[in-house]
Amino acid sequence: MSAPDRIRALIVDDSVVIRRLVSHALSEDPALEVIGAAANGVIALKMIEAARPDVVTLDIEMPEMDGLETLRRIRQLYPQIVVIMFSTLSERGAAVTLEALSLGANDYVTKAANIGSLNVSLARLRDDLVPKIKQFFPNGARPSAPAPAAPPALPKPTVRTPKVSAIRKAVAIGVSTGGPNALADLLPLIPAAFSLPIFIVQHMPPVFTRLLAERLQAMTKLRVLEASDGIPVHAGTVYIAPGDFHMRVCRRAAEKFISLDRSEPENFCRPSVDPLFRSVADIYGGAAIAVILTGMGQDGLLGAERLRQEGAWIIAQDEASSVVWGMPGAVVRAGLTDTVADLKSIVPEILRQV
Repeated sequence: MSAPDRIRALIVDDSVVIRRLVSHALSEDPALEVIGAAANGVIALKMIEAARPDVVTLDIEMPEMDGLETLRRIRQLYPQIVVIMFSTLSERGAAVTLEALSLGANDYVTKAANIGSLNVSLARLRDDLVPKIKQFFPNGARPSAPAPAAPPALPKPTVRTPKVSAIRKAVAIGVSTGGPNALADLLPLIPAAFSLPIFIVQHMPPVFTRLLAERLQAMTKLRVLEASDGIPVHAGTVYIAPGDFHMRVCRRAAEKFISLDRSEPENFCRPSVDPLFRSVADIYGGAAIAVILTGMGQDGLLGAERLRQEGAWIIAQDEASSVVWGMPGAVVRAGLTDTVADLKSIVPEILRQV
């Protein structure tokens, strides 16, 4: 790929070791070009003004100007720049990362407090950070490049009669990149009297999912929980899969309950949407509503196919309102959707089905 077409990256971190690691990890990919590194937000803003990068990797804890303040300035001055936050797997790191996402960060990656082996750290950064950057440049070129040819027409949602009655008994949601903000927009629109359980898989690590549940609880009149193994399923309650656990819905006699496990990741994820969707198909069949929101990859595709076979109603977020149209796009392209809607229209569609 020629230099003008490469994705230009600026690395912002107060650690010399981290700056070198990130630089090496990004430089190994021919689609990326590292144009510089900064030790704090003050220096970063000057470099952004001069070099106009396409993407900035931004540490949270820095002297002089920390990551949150730097992010605020970037969003005010350069709203088009993709910002990937660097966070630690800690309570503080998770809380600040959620704040950063609410302020307009595009995504985040986690780093260990102790970087350990340089080779292991380099490989982890390459495997985690590079795809998260490239998901925002799906055509492999900078935003200033000529517009690509029009994409092929997508299958239209099919009109069908569900296999079961119109009475719905559960909602299952799968979401990844852009999810915390999407959920923050979506859940407050659901009325307090909503009578169905809601199961959510958001791709996030441990600690992050608990704080996400707490943050969402403050925004909605529904009860929001980070799920625990064995807890019963109740109407009007939102269950969020905890980081590093697959979440399934199970049944014992007449009681439905949550089951958590650490079986192998699916679609490179744990929690993964597919195990949840399969279990919802087993327990609720065509009485379920499945919602696939913004996210990278195609997690949820196979589960949506199974739910579709059972007669469940499948809703996908549209491309215009998605941060990344990977997961919903995969379901739409497979012809599995009954409704494709922007984020603001999804809850009205759920309520219409209920």
